[in-house]
Amino acid sequence: MKLTVFNGSPRGKGSNTKILLEHFINGFMTNERNTFELAYLVRVKDSDAFVKLFQEAEQVLLAFPLYTDTMPAVVKTFIESLEPLCGRKGNPDIGFIVQSSFPEAIHSRYVERYLEKLAVRLGCRYKGTVIKGGVEAIRGTPAWLNRKRGFFKSFYELGKSFGQTGQFNKQIAFNLAKPERYSKFQFWVYRLVAHNLYWNPLLKKNTAFEKRFAQPYVVKV
Repeated sequence: MKLTVFNGSPRGKGSNTKILLEHFINGFMTNERNTFELAYLVRVKDSDAFVKLFQEAEQVLLAFPLYTDTMPAVVKTFIESLEPLCGRKGNPDIGFIVQSSFPEAIHSRYVERYLEKLAVRLGCRYKGTVIKGGVEAIRGTPAWLNRKRGFFKSFYELGKSFGQTGQFNKQIAFNLAKPERYSKFQFWVYRLVAHNLYWNPLLKKNTAFEKRFAQPYVVKV
């Protein structure tokens, strides 16, 4: 199986998406007959080459983060560049990995629906969307703690299974997506910890703490 992987993170090789893909690809490559090609969409000057890669692909995996529930501009630009290939006979099968800092999978469900529609519009067979929340901290987290969390191994096993069957393992994908939603108590704890240890210091560092409740796009009637 030949897999063409597109990393849609604006951070490129310094991204959390790259870390997750490394584990997936390591699992995928346990099958000696498999090969892969990896492209970074942040290299916008190579956009024509990306379209050609997609056009010649057998299986496509597009992975990217969400920023405040929104896909990165480089991903949207890539998707729009594929418009001439819509409905073309021989378009590749396509699957997606969506990761975000939000711990709840529900934040990614709307983009999941969009991606399924995208596959239909392109005329690609849709392989599914794997969702993983709570990813932002992994770059600065000690390796032993990331191993303890277990989802690196899950991405390895997901890639291994995909390399054998050409499909995402539904049980692994289901487990990676947990939790779908926090309980009220979990949400309260998360909000307390996230605000005090991450967001508030970040806002103060950028002299924006006093503006944290600003609503610049609210239309007052």
